[in-house]
Amino acid sequence: AERMVKAIGEPELIDTSKDPRLSRIFFNRTIRRYKAFEGFYGMEDTIERIVSYFRHAGQGLEEKRQIIYLLGPVGGGKSSLAERLKDLMEVNPIYVLKAGKEISPVFESPLGLFQSEELKSLLADKYGIEKRRLGAVMSPWAVKRLDEFGGDISKFEVVRLFPSKLRQIGIAKTEPGDENNQDISALTGKVDIRKLEHFSQSDSDAYSYSGGLCRANQGLLEFVEMFKAPIKVLHP
Repeated sequence: AERMVKAIGEPELIDTSKDPRLSRIFFNRTIRRYKAFEGFYGMEDTIERIVSYFRHAGQGLEEKRQIIYLLGPVGGGKSSLAERLKDLMEVNPIYVLKAGKEISPVFESPLGLFQSEELKSLLADKYGIEKRRLGAVMSPWAVKRLDEFGGDISKFEVVRLFPSKLRQIGIAKTEPGDENNQDISALTGKVDIRKLEHFSQSDSDAYSYSGGLCRANQGLLEFVEMFKAPIKVLHP
């Protein structure tokens, strides 16, 4: 969320009382316009609510646990707004855990390694990293590597990646499909049958982290027409 706020930038304050045309539209209010949303006319209030959402989420407030739901008529600019948000998400890099030659398949933050209160206090005292930023949970992939390293977190590496729509790095899009061929795996991934030859079904390496929520970790997931998706996708 903080990366998104940084990409959006600071607004330009416009006093509409000084413009006869704008004063009739906005009733002489002072409005905010963001250069990042240039070309979205008449959506100033909606854009301000979206920016406020990301700002509050970045501060660790309740919005951190919420989603943005865009509701409006056909042609109202919902998809265009979503595309612009994904473009903005590509601006700033993310930092991802790496073990050996493998990058985490869910693009997880290295801060997830610091689970104990002792380590959290150490990071806060030595590096100034607030405890609220250490709420991430390690993925099964990272847990397996940590066990292989004998609990030595220094054997992990951290790589700097830029989110990408085309490569599905930190940005993903899920669309409602037919009820017969879409289930929760569209969001969470599923066991890869081809890997069962080498790993047991419960092994984290036998799992295909191809779901939208896996690919969009530390980034942005667009779920098109969410409530038109099959019920087994929304309520597994």
